[in-house]
Amino acid sequence: MVDIYIDADACPVKDETIRVAARHDLKTYLVCDGGIRPSQDPRVELVIVTQGPDAADDWIAEHIQKFDICVTNDIPLAARCLEKDAMALKSNGEPFTPDSIGMALANRELMQDLRESGEITGGPKPFSKSDRSEFLNRLETTVQAAKRR
Repeated sequence: MVDIYIDADACPVKDETIRVAARHDLKTYLVCDGGIRPSQDPRVELVIVTQGPDAADDWIAEHIQKFDICVTNDIPLAARCLEKDAMALKSNGEPFTPDSIGMALANRELMQDLRESGEITGGPKPFSKSDRSEFLNRLETTVQAAKRR
């Protein structure tokens, strides 16, 4: 059985993920440190972790299993999920893969250093309708692939 884990605190595609999961009758975990209303869907479980850095990430990494799917923009969390043979998607639909995660971690470190030195002050581009559409397409194909494994 495939489960979906959502790093829910700042996830812009929670509702879309829940709809796709419902279509496939999959259990979904919304993991956050509070502030999210519970879903009426019995397949959706709201997991509230203690506040603190990486508390939601730690919970997901401890519970995710092989072939499960994690929706997150957090690169270190995605790496932890991939280590457990789970799959991870960004909210724009871009998959994290074993081949790409090393470069993503290195780029994250570089960008953090540049921000701390003041050379880069902007953040990521705004989330768009095309990002949402790409996410829905990619999540659907990822769910289908996970179910075939």
